[in-house]
Amino acid sequence: MRTHKWKLLASLSLLSSASIYAEVSQPSIFSDHMVLQREHNNPIWGQADTGETVTVSINGQSHETKADEAGKWRLELEPMPAGGPYEMIVSGTNTLTYTDVLVGEVWMCSGQSNMQWSVNRSNHADLEIASANHPQIRLLTVPLVGRQEAQDDFEGQWEICSPETIENFSAVGYFFGRRLNDTLGVPIGLIDNAWGGSSAEAWIPTEMLESDPMFADRAKEVQAKAAAYTDEMQNEKIAEFKAWEAAGKPEPRLRWPRDPRYDQHRPGNIYNGMLHPTIGYGMRGVIWYQGESNAGRADQYTELMTKVITNWRDVWGQGDFPFYWVQLADFKNETDTPQSGGWAFLREAQTDTLETLDNVGQAVIIDVGEGRDIHPRDKQTVANRLARHALAKDYGYDMASESPRYSDMEVKDNAIILTFDHIDEGLYSFDTTEVLGVTIAGEDMQFVNAKAEIIAKDQLKVWSDEIESPVAVRYAWADNPVVNLYDRNGLPVTPFRTDSE
Repeated sequence: MRTHKWKLLASLSLLSSASIYAEVSQPSIFSDHMVLQREHNNPIWGQADTGETVTVSINGQSHETKADEAGKWRLELEPMPAGGPYEMIVSGTNTLTYTDVLVGEVWMCSGQSNMQWSVNRSNHADLEIASANHPQIRLLTVPLVGRQEAQDDFEGQWEICSPETIENFSAVGYFFGRRLNDTLGVPIGLIDNAWGGSSAEAWIPTEMLESDPMFADRAKEVQAKAAAYTDEMQNEKIAEFKAWEAAGKPEPRLRWPRDPRYDQHRPGNIYNGMLHPTIGYGMRGVIWYQGESNAGRADQYTELMTKVITNWRDVWGQGDFPFYWVQLADFKNETDTPQSGGWAFLREAQTDTLETLDNVGQAVIIDVGEGRDIHPRDKQTVANRLARHALAKDYGYDMASESPRYSDMEVKDNAIILTFDHIDEGLYSFDTTEVLGVTIAGEDMQFVNAKAEIIAKDQLKVWSDEIESPVAVRYAWADNPVVNLYDRNGLPVTPFRTDSE
């Protein structure tokens, strides 16, 4: 059991000079029931008195260091195989004892509301909660805190996965972790670090945006708005909201007023408030579900996500760890006619990010969304497709993980022959023999619904009697397209366009 946490003791010397004495302490990311990353030099850190010697012992190994002038100390454990439970003892002038410590696989579960979306609001919630008896899965939730100043700690602790603890945890995170636990048979640590409605800009340091011409104007505009905001303005908005509630909540509907100083959109806010206290904790990688709040700025998203991933890898200091994200689902009004929606461009930007970095992956869920709800309840399918990436790429399992992606096209007579990469069992049209969601255009770039035929394991022939000389094809190019093209393994074809108009 932890016996001390960030406790300061003050004493006066006989000469009446004040001195501050700090007991050995650690942030909340270290607690009973935690999971340490297996086969990794796990960093352990905390606070103590300047120059104080601190010793950390676990599973037969012991390491010693001294606190620096700021009272900070840090050391690394030698790699350990999966196992436990162990006791970890941190000692200086006082002793911290952590019990039930496991060694296994640790994953960060991050993004906005669809990652934050809880088990108790997902499909089969009652069944999932009742069956959540997984003592080798451990859960840690980081509270929603937005700050411009880097935070070193948060209120929270590791918990054992059970029907009592799983209800409000990230559904995608839990279902992903459960798959890994079932498959690998090792302890799994899951860090739920997501904030609904968050913009990607809030997850990286402000200076990275303000120094880049692509993002500088918007970043400075948001910062100026936040700087001009006051407690008085916030109190007035809260009073308006409460008056609306008292009046019976008439139309138009109001939301609880967001304070732009501390919200999930201000650049750097979540990086400082939620990510910073976790930086350096040993982990295997990150799963990410975000993009809805950036759909209106799709032209910047590839570069923005490249910054997010690169920055996180840099500050963690453990190499190019895996980073797997979820492409946006289908949403809004369903359509079976040619359309060019904002979400289609954001999905394209997400796919393009696959080409900018190594050790990344994308779970395509164009078949999982709900038109009238931005939060699809089927989080199991989402997690399964993320788990495929981890199991295939990080744990050596022979299974498909990538959805088929458009590779090349050839105009042949009045048709276009499309070739796809990442084909496993072969293209397949689900439910009907007709391939749905394909459009085609001539030189005028006016797209019409097309006919499509699977002509090879990795090829599709596309044409329309209305287009004599086709030049471009699009597939699933809408906010909520009607589509049915898969690999026979169940992974949907990635939405794409052959043009760049």
